[in-house]
Amino acid sequence: MSTASRDRRWTLEELHALPDDRNKYELIDGELFVTPAPTDEHERILSRLHELLVPFVSAEGLGRIYRPRSVFRIGRTVEVEPDLMVRQDNQDPEGAWEKAPLPNLVVEVLSKRTRTHDLTRKRALYLMAGIAEYWVVDGKARTFTVFVADRGPVVVSDEMTWWPAGASEPLRFALVKIFPPSL
Repeated sequence: MSTASRDRRWTLEELHALPDDRNKYELIDGELFVTPAPTDEHERILSRLHELLVPFVSAEGLGRIYRPRSVFRIGRTVEVEPDLMVRQDNQDPEGAWEKAPLPNLVVEVLSKRTRTHDLTRKRALYLMAGIAEYWVVDGKARTFTVFVADRGPVVVSDEMTWWPAGASEPLRFALVKIFPPSL
């Protein structure tokens, strides 16, 4: 489970001073969230999704796909590490995360430890920030839940379609490519 430290308000400086102990540390409005390293299944899902997205994102000129250790930052009180995000390249010569363009897509893969956090705090954060589309991938249910501002969530269990702004055509893929049949 993702644990939160509610005893006090954390700063980015304190967050960045934490040890590199394979845990994922995130800050939302001064609240520190700690998540242990992901499981092998979590990473397999992300790897399959990454393989499907790369040719489309590249061909459509949508930027780059960012994976673990890449952050989404808002000001001095929010820094989270999405499991995957698609955004244009950062043209800032210092590479500052807070100056990076807004992602077109953010993806989180649910786990027992992050389920509540991904479906509540992170969903609210991403939609409030103006992220065009937020996908929550549930390996156990073998579904994608798509969140877009001003629209209710859509649960997909067969074929996923993504048509981001700037793309000439949509990306379509069967979820069996992400969740292959069990042996």
